[in-house]
Amino acid sequence: MKLTSNPLLAVFSDPLRRHARTLILHDNRLEVEGKRQNTIRFDEIASVPRLKKGLFASSLTLSLDNGRQILLPAVSASSAQSFAEATEKTWTSFNLQKFAEENESISRLLEALAALQTLDRYPSAHLIDPLARRAEDLNNRVLSKLNPAAVGDQVIEHVTPITNFARNPHHTREAAINTFVDRQLDEWKKFFDTVESMPLTPEQRLSVVVDEDATLVLAGAGSGKTSVITAKAAYLLKSGVREPDKLLLLAFAKDAAAEMSERIEARCGVPIAARTFHALAYEIIGVVEGEKPPLAPTATDDKAFLSLIKEILRDIVSRMADVAEIVIGWFAGFFDDFPMPWDYQSAHDWYSEVESRNLRTLKGETVESFEELQIANWFYRNGIAYEYEPNYEHKLQETGRRTYTPDFRLTESGVYLEHFGVRKKSLSDGTVELMTAPFVDREEYLAGMEWKRQVHEEHGTVLLETYSWEREAGRLLVSLAEKVKPHVTPRPIPDIEIYDQVTQVGVVDSFTSLIATFLRHFKNGGYQIDDCEDKASTLKMGKRAEAFLKIFAAVYREYQIRLGERIDFEDMVNRATLLVESGRYDCPFRHILVDEFQDISTGRAKLIKALKEQHADAKIFAVGDDWQSIYRFAGSDIHIMRNFGTEFGGGICRSNRNSPDS
Repeated sequence: MKLTSNPLLAVFSDPLRRHARTLILHDNRLEVEGKRQNTIRFDEIASVPRLKKGLFASSLTLSLDNGRQILLPAVSASSAQSFAEATEKTWTSFNLQKFAEENESISRLLEALAALQTLDRYPSAHLIDPLARRAEDLNNRVLSKLNPAAVGDQVIEHVTPITNFARNPHHTREAAINTFVDRQLDEWKKFFDTVESMPLTPEQRLSVVVDEDATLVLAGAGSGKTSVITAKAAYLLKSGVREPDKLLLLAFAKDAAAEMSERIEARCGVPIAARTFHALAYEIIGVVEGEKPPLAPTATDDKAFLSLIKEILRDIVSRMADVAEIVIGWFAGFFDDFPMPWDYQSAHDWYSEVESRNLRTLKGETVESFEELQIANWFYRNGIAYEYEPNYEHKLQETGRRTYTPDFRLTESGVYLEHFGVRKKSLSDGTVELMTAPFVDREEYLAGMEWKRQVHEEHGTVLLETYSWEREAGRLLVSLAEKVKPHVTPRPIPDIEIYDQVTQVGVVDSFTSLIATFLRHFKNGGYQIDDCEDKASTLKMGKRAEAFLKIFAAVYREYQIRLGERIDFEDMVNRATLLVESGRYDCPFRHILVDEFQDISTGRAKLIKALKEQHADAKIFAVGDDWQSIYRFAGSDIHIMRNFGTEFGGGICRSNRNSPDS
C-alpha cells in the first residue's frame, strides 16, 4: 500500500523538501521516499500514525522510538486515513506476534514478581536487579508498543505488573521488603526475645532480618553491637539461609574472635570459628601456595617493631650521608613551616602556639621562638658552643630593668647574638620602617633594641644581630653563617653523633612512631613512593612532606630487605587479596560478618571486597561505631566507613544508641 503527497500542494507546504513524499507499507516495514530514502522497521515505531486534517490537504505523522518523526505532507484525508488504519493494523499484528513470541518470558517474569510477596529470602538488590533489567528490556521492546485498542484491556491488564515494575522497580522492591520483614519479625519473635540475655530492641531485630548485599550497622557504645552480630549469625544458620561453612565471621583481635565463636555456638548449637583478618589471610595463603611463609617476629610485637624502625633509622644515618642530613634537618626544624608572629592578632594566641610546639633544641633545651630554635640548632650542628639566654657578663647598675640576658653567647669567642622579631616595611618615600607583630608595642620594642646596642657598645662587647625579616626572605641561616664567620670556626658534628644526642633527649621516639604508623598505612593501602610524592605535590604539602618521604623511602627499603623471606601482617593481607582477586583462591563464603568495622583498613577492605566479588549472591554485614573510628585503631581508615555504600554497594542502618549493651 502506498501513500503519496500531492506534488503541487507539497511544493507550497514543503518547498525545501525536508519531509517525505511517499510512504509504502509492507508486512514488516515502511519505506520512506523523498529527498532521502529510508526504511522504518515496525519495532522502531513508537505509536500509531497521526492524521492531521487541513483546509486543502492533510498530513500524516509517524513517531519513532528515538524521538524522531516522519511527516508526510499534502495528502488526501481519506487516503491518509486508510493508510493510517492499515499501518496501525499491520503494526498491531506485528506487536501481537512479538507479544506471542515473548509469552514464555512474560509468564516467567510475572511468576517471579508474584513470588516477591512470598519470598523465603530477603529481596536484596542482587535478586531484584536482574528482574528489573529483564522487565525494562521486555517493556522497551514489546509491551510499551502495544496498542490497547487493538490488543484489548485484558492483555494490557495482564502485563501491567511488568510495565509498572519496569517503570519503578524500587517501589516493587520496597513493598516486597516490607512484606518480608514484617513476616520475619513475627515468625522469629521468640528467637529475638531469647537469643540474648535481654530481648533485642526493634532496631536490633531490624538489623538482623534486613539482608542487603552489603549492610553497615552503626551503633554507639552500649547499644548492643555484639548482640546484633551474634543474633545475625544465629538467624542465618537457624533459618537455613546459610550453611555453617558458608558463613565467615571476622574480628580484629584474637580474644574478640574467640568470644564471638563461643557466643554463636551457645546461641545456635553450631560450632563456628570466627577468624581475625590475619588468620584468614594466612589461611588463604596456605590453601593456595601449599605452605605458609614464616612470619616476621615484629609482626606480633609492637615494641619490637618500633625498636626495629629506630635501629634502621640510626643505621641509615650512619651510612647514608644524603639521608642523614635530611634526618638531622628534620629534628632541627629546618623543614618546619613555622608560623610568623604577624599571623596572630593577640599575644595569647601566639604564645599558646609556641608553647604547643614544645620547641626543644638538638641539645635538649627549650627555647622561646621558632627562629631561636633554628639558630640554636644551626650552632649545634656546626659545633659552635653557645649558651642560651646567659646573664650578661657585665653588671648593669640602676637600669630599672630585669637582669639582661641576651639570646645567645658564643662560648669560644664571647660574642653575643640577639634575634630581633622585626620585619621591614617599604614606605612610599623609599625609606624602610621596622615593624613588630600586631600585639607588640612597636615603640617600646624598638627602644629595647637600641638599648641593647648601647649596652654592648658601652661595655666593649660584640653584638651580632639577626632579624625575622631575614627568615621571611628565606636567608636567616645563610645570614647567620656570614655574621659569625669572622668570630668562630665551624666544626660540624657528625650526623650520627647528633642522632645519638637527639635519641637521648627522646625526640627520636615520636619520629619513629610516626614512620612506623605511616609504614603500616603505606603497606596496607598498597601504595608506591611515587604515589605519595605525587599526592604531596598536588596538595602542595611543602618541603616538610618532601623531606619525610625521602627519609621514609630509605627506611622502607631497608625494612623490606630485613624482612627477607618473612612477611608482616600487611604483606599477609595484601598477598591473600591478590590470590583472591586472581581467582587462585575459590572463596567458599556467601555471608561475611565483620565486627568492630570502625577498625577497618584499606588492605582489609580490599580483601573483603575481593571475597565478596567472587559470588553474585555473597553478602557483607558489618557492625561498627562511627564515633570510635576517630581514634583510627590499628591503622583504620575512616573514609571506608564514611563511604560504605560506594565501597561495598550497600546501605547504612543506624541503631538506637541508647539500647542496652550485650
